[in-house]
Amino acid sequence: MRRLSAPLKIGLGAAVVGLLLAVVGILRGQVPLNPVSILLALLISGGAWGIVAWAVATAAVDVESDVAAAEAESHKEESS
Repeated sequence: MRRLSAPLKIGLGAAVVGLLLAVVGILRGQVPLNPVSILLALLISGGAWGIVAWAVATAAVDVESDVAAAEAESHKEESS
């Protein structure tokens, strides 16, 4: 099995949390009980939480790699 990247794991975890919260809302009667409404509630909550968490995690990983590359380059210039 191929390993998942950290941002993807974070996004999938947040999507699962969003889906669980949607299920709780459905069980509490906050969503009309027809298939389209239930499907939309699950897609919107799971999708939105997953995509936003993935995007934030990806941005954080990119910034960290840029900072590490800049620090490595500055150390390289200092030593030469």
